[in-house]
Amino acid sequence: MVVAGAASGCGGGTTVAGTTSCDASSIANKVVPSVVTISATNGTNTSSGSGDIIRSDGYLLTNNHVVSVAANGGTIEVLLSDGSSYPASITGRDPQTDLAVIKVNPGTSLPAMSMGSSGSVRVGEPVVAVGAPLGLSSTVTAGIVSALDRTVEVPSDNGQSAVLISAVQTDAAINPGNSGGALTNCAGALIGVPAANATVPAKAGESSGGSVGLGFAIPVDLAKAVADEIIATGTVTHSYFGLDVVLIPPAAAQQSGKPEGLYVTAVAPGGPSEAAGLHPGDVITAVGGEPVTDANQLALLTLTKKPGESVTVTYEREGKSAETTITLGVQP
Repeated sequence: MVVAGAASGCGGGTTVAGTTSCDASSIANKVVPSVVTISATNGTNTSSGSGDIIRSDGYLLTNNHVVSVAANGGTIEVLLSDGSSYPASITGRDPQTDLAVIKVNPGTSLPAMSMGSSGSVRVGEPVVAVGAPLGLSSTVTAGIVSALDRTVEVPSDNGQSAVLISAVQTDAAINPGNSGGALTNCAGALIGVPAANATVPAKAGESSGGSVGLGFAIPVDLAKAVADEIIATGTVTHSYFGLDVVLIPPAAAQQSGKPEGLYVTAVAPGGPSEAAGLHPGDVITAVGGEPVTDANQLALLTLTKKPGESVTVTYEREGKSAETTITLGVQP
């Protein structure tokens, strides 16, 4: 399924003048054989989506939410574009980035997806999405990159949330089942992994709809790095602040007399934030010199910075402002 999330942040990049559409037919011929349909089952719980063949020996990249239902004793079936199907095993999952790698053993070399670079993607660039929306395998839709650098929060395991960072926004139709598939450029190279689509709340008596022209894909540079680490180690290492926070919005700040920012509700004993001198009750007002405006700002840094890197934090305690440097730890 495709999970829906509300986007925040602003689009970056440069608008492409005189943009034309891709030759979707030639891209389909190149990309469709590298995109699979995934069905995951565990008892009465089922899930379906898409996946990308990223290595010819059978490693497939998909979204965690496509296969997580099968994580504990379930089964996964992969359908290739030629109609052949194979059982798959989970190599590793990363619920925080909503990415996973699974493995099939077809006994033959598979057509691996060509890898692009999300760093070169520009707003207005034509793109093509390939996947299995609503279980309809090998479906191709076309559009443009409508924005960059979106932050999208989506549901994850055990009631937690995943954060899609620097997500590529597209108006190419992304529907339930496209998750884990391919968003490609006009050369047929992967630039993003579709993971979410925005939906409009249904009116009384109406069913909620599909694509409204706002789909979001995990940038391929991040997806490839996560996939490579999963294949090498079976897990993904994220960094760690060691504190819990809640956002103080402007209205609440005005009413309470506290500054806008992140109110520290707890600090992990012996963790990086305690070592940096932060206490419960502090209000973090800036991170890395940037004012705090979003509750996800710290979460984003745990996904983009490695353990051992440092982050400068400005905070207020008892009406006085101070600054400290937190050296990120390894997430337990």
